[in-house]
Amino acid sequence: MDSTVVFGMLITAYFVIIFIQSGLDKLMDWKGNLAWLTPHFKETVFENQVPVALGIITFLELFTGLVSLIGLFDLIVFSSVIFAFLASVLATITFLFLLFGQRMAKDYEGAKTIVIYMIPALLAVYFLN
Repeated sequence: MDSTVVFGMLITAYFVIIFIQSGLDKLMDWKGNLAWLTPHFKETVFENQVPVALGIITFLELFTGLVSLIGLFDLIVFSSVIFAFLASVLATITFLFLLFGQRMAKDYEGAKTIVIYMIPALLAVYFLN
């Protein structure tokens, strides 16, 4: 088995876990997430847009998780990296949205955490291209 395919399987499994869990958590505990995020974005340009922003992030996470799941299946069955590459690009975009939100909220520790998650996504974009 090609090392690119193995790398793709591992990275897409990583994305499946991260994004499906996070997206489902937001759906299942919408009120709790909203209650935590509303004061988090107080005094930012998103202060009155938290429900919309939460909806966008939830959609991005679930969509990225779904594309990652398709990519994992595609790699296992066909050894094709097309969907894994697409999942990596979507993961990077989703992490950029999350990073932007953390920076706007001046949550620099949270922003650092997002960067740690983003590094493998950027590496995946590079190696799966």
